Amino acid sequence: MRILYVTTISLTMNTFFKPHVEMLVNEGNIVDIACNCNGLELDSFYQELGCEEFQIDFSRSPLSGKNINAYKQLKHVVENGNYDIVHCHTPNASVITRLVCRKLRKKNGLKVFYTAHGFHFYKGAPKLNWLVYYPIEKYCSRFTDKLITINGEDYERAKKKFKAKEIHYVPGVGIDVKKFENIKVDRYAKRREIGVPEDAFLLFSVGELNENKNHQIIIKAMAELNNANVHYAIAGDGVKKEYLLDLAKRLGISDRVHLLGYRTDVAELDHVADVFCFPSLREGLGLAAVEAMACGVPVVAADNRGTRSFMADGQNGYVCKSDDTFGFVNVLCKLVADPVLKNEMSDIGRIRAKDYLIENVLERMKGVYQTSC
Repeated sequence: MRILYVTTISLTMNTFFKPHVEMLVNEGNIVDIACNCNGLELDSFYQELGCEEFQIDFSRSPLSGKNINAYKQLKHVVENGNYDIVHCHTPNASVITRLVCRKLRKKNGLKVFYTAHGFHFYKGAPKLNWLVYYPIEKYCSRFTDKLITINGEDYERAKKKFKAKEIHYVPGVGIDVKKFENIKVDRYAKRREIGVPEDAFLLFSVGELNENKNHQIIIKAMAELNNANVHYAIAGDGVKKEYLLDLAKRLGISDRVHLLGYRTDVAELDHVADVFCFPSLREGLGLAAVEAMACGVPVVAADNRGTRSFMADGQNGYVCKSDDTFGFVNVLCKLVADPVLKNEMSDIGRIRAKDYLIENVLERMKGVYQTSC
């Protein structure tokens, strides 16, 4: 089969889909890639697999005029590519892709797959999200042959409300658990590298510094903890950087909050952390937390449809409401004070992380593709 993989930006392809594309190529398929490289070239890995790459000027903003040009560019690629399947990811690119393909599905028998990595509408979402995103996704589901969801809430809603021909549940993009389990790192040297004392109790988060990731709730909880030995490190960049730095300064804990920027050594940082904090307001799944679990780190997370998939409150960590500062304070106090409890939660987390093995995810994706042959 000829398959076109579509994402809004190249970073998504470079980060998540190498094993998926490799699996498809190894199964004898031809796979091409369409995305906006936007200053970040696609990894040479894809060229080595023989993938042809197409620059599409997608914008991450659905209101950008650039999307009109992106529609025209993608339409040209699809009409001339003789593809059997177009598999799209990420919301904006997926809406444009399905609009481009809606007539070709009937004319040429083209199949359209869409992996929804977390709908913008969910229990507790702002009304604006429901008013804008829900009708768009419901309409576009008419032009979707296979809709793949990555959490239970999205799966159940799609089954009841959407018109896609088939609806599947696959637990995320998968992780290489062995890659995280087998990391060897000098705990003290790595901590010195990021400016954290060797004997500190280290909280760690991974994620863009934006409103949704909600890192400020952990900074506020740290201030309430009033424990000078507790430090917090965040791997990620974003628009909230100055706000977070200012918040830590106002709360008198700026010397214990470490904004590390974009990192390529997340697995090593997981291994030197004591607790992984995952306070997001919204998550489709949240593989960063699952990766931390694979490293043996207990997770303190906010309650959302993504974390409900892998968190068992009181077993592999704790779950709090996203705005409950004192809820986070209480559970962090328990983990700081009780190393035995922390170790028990670490062991349970390692076991639960195996539910998201890349091997299992790829096997399920093979099944989705094979029924299209």
